[in-house]
Amino acid sequence: MKIGIAKESAPGERRVALIPDSVAALKKDDHEVLVETGAGLEAGFPDETYRDKGAVIVADRTEVFGSADLVFQVRGLGANLKSGEADLALMKADQTVIAQFDPLSEPESVKKLAERKIVAFSLELMPRITRAQSMDVLSSQATVAGYKAVLVAAEVAPRMFPMFMTAAGTVRPAHVLIVGAGVAGLQAIATAKRLGAIVRAYDVRAEVKEQIESLGAKFVEMELDAGDAQDKGGYAKDMGEEFLKKQRELMTRVVAESHIVVTTAAIPGRESPVIVTADMVKGMMPGSVIVDLAAERGGNCELTKLDKTVVKHGVTILGPSNLPSTVPFHASQMFAKNCTNFLKELTKDGQLAIDTDNEVHAGTLLTRDGEVVHPKIRELLGMTNEPSPSQKEA
Repeated sequence: MKIGIAKESAPGERRVALIPDSVAALKKDDHEVLVETGAGLEAGFPDETYRDKGAVIVADRTEVFGSADLVFQVRGLGANLKSGEADLALMKADQTVIAQFDPLSEPESVKKLAERKIVAFSLELMPRITRAQSMDVLSSQATVAGYKAVLVAAEVAPRMFPMFMTAAGTVRPAHVLIVGAGVAGLQAIATAKRLGAIVRAYDVRAEVKEQIESLGAKFVEMELDAGDAQDKGGYAKDMGEEFLKKQRELMTRVVAESHIVVTTAAIPGRESPVIVTADMVKGMMPGSVIVDLAAERGGNCELTKLDKTVVKHGVTILGPSNLPSTVPFHASQMFAKNCTNFLKELTKDGQLAIDTDNEVHAGTLLTRDGEVVHPKIRELLGMTNEPSPSQKEA
């Protein structure tokens, strides 16, 4: 196949979907790779590094979409609302596009892909199963976000993280609280510990206690009946307002004792639960810092503003939207590995071989043959989940 790599057009996006080493792997499978000039430059991969691995560099974005059988993007339509429409106009019928499309939040954009007869695979919908771990971009990018969140907090905080014994006296370590122990939260714990902080972590899922403690953090125990707090996909469930109210009451003291709070509690396609209220912020020590990784979905802190720095009661609240893009070299490296592993899963003898009985194929396939085919997205769009005759035959 001819595989295209387009330069990312979303504002502030510095990652690239495939790196030069990925090109070498694709060439071994007899694929031809077209790379838009400058596609990897901001991630630290200039054109010549792609050319050295066998890619063809093209100056015209139109040629990438016009010639490629399959196009990889970090952010496709839905995840790139400002300029994604321009790319949609360049796509051709039956072209395959693999990207993040944010379909749970922007289902209407999926209809537009179907209307163009694009075969679209959404990387965010990768099933949380063991054999799909190597293809899971949400996990790989959350690793980067969790790491960088702690560094951002350390930069803004007026105190150092580790304890120092000096001739000028003892510097006491910072107290860090991580809310949510998914991939981002666990990486944040590990990073804060490496910086020397005293780290505590909280999650509604009691089963993650062992993981938290294995990284050297203390698990915050709360007398709450969380029941089954995890869905079958491995994500924390929406626990409802009554549970959240009780959780906030118990959380107030823990937050007040923390110099740094990193919140990571996000639910795909849903508003983020408010865990840190304005009153909790008021009770924090002046100079404290909150980094809210759930800002794109409204935020875990009541005072969070997306991509803004808010200072309230002497507390600095940060709501970054795309931390992986601030570490573009390694974020792209991980993203690219996920993509090449996924491509191997989708192909046979070098050609696309979609199998709707395959959990990975069916779980990520958004559109095909001019229709929205993913059951969850069809439900969000108010469509019947009965497939058309052409889909039955497929």
